[in-house]
Amino acid sequence: MPLTVGIIGASFAKAAMLPALASIDDVEVVAVASRRLASAQAAADAFGVAHAYDDWRAMLEAHKLDLVCIATPTDTHAPMTLAALEAGAHVLCEKPMAMNQAESAAMLESAEAHGRLHMIDHELRFNPNRRKIKQLIESGAIGEVRHVNIVNINPSWGDPASRPAGDWWSLEEMGGGRLGANGSHQIDLVRFWLGEVRSVNGQIKTVVADRIDKDTGEPWTATADDLATFTLEMESGALVSVFMSGAARHGVGNSTQIYGSEGTIMLADGDEKLLYAKAGEELQDVSEVDPNALLPGIGPGIWNVSVVTLMNELVAAIRGGRPLKEGATFADGLACQRVMDAVRQSSAERRWIDLID
Repeated sequence: MPLTVGIIGASFAKAAMLPALASIDDVEVVAVASRRLASAQAAADAFGVAHAYDDWRAMLEAHKLDLVCIATPTDTHAPMTLAALEAGAHVLCEKPMAMNQAESAAMLESAEAHGRLHMIDHELRFNPNRRKIKQLIESGAIGEVRHVNIVNINPSWGDPASRPAGDWWSLEEMGGGRLGANGSHQIDLVRFWLGEVRSVNGQIKTVVADRIDKDTGEPWTATADDLATFTLEMESGALVSVFMSGAARHGVGNSTQIYGSEGTIMLADGDEKLLYAKAGEELQDVSEVDPNALLPGIGPGIWNVSVVTLMNELVAAIRGGRPLKEGATFADGLACQRVMDAVRQSSAERRWIDLID
């Protein structure tokens, strides 16, 4: 019998999740739910899905699902996940995992109590270049990692009229903001490469709070951070500096530099070239290509392509009745949430926050 899937949320699902699932044999997406029925119906029609809902609870009640994929605003993740687990489904939840540590812990506890597989959609763990970074570090190719510098600057929120009124990514009460949108990815990758975070120091800020709806001209107020910066002291002793801004008027994209005692690794999203060199040598291109980029129907970009490998691993684990061999679990999501909560606490209290004594 095919593995049955229900999806809550139509935007990223249509761009990445549905194409990825369509590339896997013997998987049937039976329903899509979204706050707007028209959005759910459009995604369902595009991929031949039989049922569309504007009520995700109705979807869970109407279908026996093996897997539920959640791609909705952050404030909905916990209630949707808990209901899906109660209904007997395995769960893939979009990042950031939840609004806070308490919600994340409840999601993990429920998944383990129900014996269900749980995964956070940190798809970049499945990107070949970022996997190779992990291999280079673990092989000792750059020696002891001393410090890491990550910068992500884009103009997506720089113009006061760039976001519509009520845009959830701009509202703190719905879990929006750069820290969750991009910082969660950076934290997860740093943990993937280097291990656990010992201490956190950071600041978050809403730079462009006064906004204008570009269609109506009505003023509205953004409450979520459009700038976040933090330093992580890793358990290994390495220092990691992350600076993210969506409030610029020109962007430089995402760049990562990893400096070790015996070498250096660099990666930038502008060209996705992975550069590596031992001490005393010139940086060389050691990039790897994701073969899934050539699959029909898969959208361009590392985000869409990486979801294919993620979905293959999750589906294989469900079918095989085995734990995940790779990917971020709810335990990883909780660890990431602890760091994000610590960044917020550090910003409010203007001090370092220790996570490991």
